[in-house]
Amino acid sequence: MRYAILADIHANQEALEAVLESIEGAGVDQYLCLGDIVGYGARPKECLEIIQRISSHTVAGNHDFAALGRIEIDNFNSYAKEATLWTRQNLSEEDLNYLRSLPLVEHVDGFSLVHGTLYSPELFDYIQTSYDAYLSMCQMPADICFLGHSHIPVTFIRRRFITYSLEPEVDIEPGTKVLVNVGSVGQPRDNNPQAAYAIYDSEARKVWIRRVSYDVDAAAATIRDAGLPDILGERLKYGR
Repeated sequence: MRYAILADIHANQEALEAVLESIEGAGVDQYLCLGDIVGYGARPKECLEIIQRISSHTVAGNHDFAALGRIEIDNFNSYAKEATLWTRQNLSEEDLNYLRSLPLVEHVDGFSLVHGTLYSPELFDYIQTSYDAYLSMCQMPADICFLGHSHIPVTFIRRRFITYSLEPEVDIEPGTKVLVNVGSVGQPRDNNPQAAYAIYDSEARKVWIRRVSYDVDAAAATIRDAGLPDILGERLKYGR
């Protein structure tokens, strides 16, 4: 099976549509989503509609929970807080019911999906160090897990000890545990403004991280025209 794995779309319809166009012809059997469909961007309803239509398995992210009021937003920065309040006002009850239906963790075809961590998915912690990776690896029922949240594509690999890789192609070797952060579709933060997503081939046991250019200026204009803070659009241009 071949899977397209998307994370952190953040209501960026321009980026999402560019990613889906890029995936066409890749022989993908299923689409999977790792959460944060909404938040920051100005097209939450449109992105929710697309993900509901294409994704066979979707887990919840912290901004999805924030839109529902399931987590406090006091610790969000002022721009994220303003975007959350705007998102709540621009989602229908049907949209909110869909977000309510999303689990925190899914196990699919011998691998796991989560937005943040497997050890405490409800806390939406980040996996940024080898020790962070170790804590989730201890909870992995299989040898691979896909996640998002940090918006930075990186792979942690446990053999005798845990290392990490920024390479765009990863082989899942026998006897290893692998955590793959697939990066962000709608708001990359690795100084690369191109949208990021992953392709996973479960038979070849190989992961590819792919990057796609999209109309960033149009996405920024959409945010500005919606009355959201300009910085939420401007940061897209720099991948930060």
